[in-house]
Amino acid sequence: MNKEDCFYIGRVAKTHGIKGEVTIKLDVDDPSAYSELKYFLLEINKVLTPFFVEKLIVSGDKFFVSVQDIHSVEAASALTGKDVYLPMELLPKLTGKQFYFHEVKGFTLIDAEKGELGPITDILEYPTQAIIQVYKDNKEILIPILEQVIQKVDRKGKKLYVKSPDGLIDMYLS
Repeated sequence: MNKEDCFYIGRVAKTHGIKGEVTIKLDVDDPSAYSELKYFLLEINKVLTPFFVEKLIVSGDKFFVSVQDIHSVEAASALTGKDVYLPMELLPKLTGKQFYFHEVKGFTLIDAEKGELGPITDILEYPTQAIIQVYKDNKEILIPILEQVIQKVDRKGKKLYVKSPDGLIDMYLS
């Protein structure tokens, strides 16, 4: 399995207990969506390697996990610091105006006032704000991802409808 076919959910933070368990620090919106996890993937020597879950306990944004064939602190410590991935098919489906950043790349961006702006080239993630990047007439336009800006996600038609702040698009195009 390739990394491009997977998504990141967290990192093995440390060992847990004396029987080879690990603590996975999650970077997901809803940890409970993964509470029935049967396996996860770790990148070892540039290869995604599956690890099968024997027991999993959810505690806030952490999983305490017993892993099949890992039964010592020494073996568990070899997993610490590794990024944790899952195959894309395990990504919970979103509905309505919610979307994953990777899923809308290539969608056509349509503004309520200005109409079709072009395909979404990227989602830029900054510490305080995520931003949609699109090019119209070879000019970059950046639209903030805010609840009041996103109007509709048309997954079948691969279109994202927005109502950009007044004057924002004109600022880029003039």
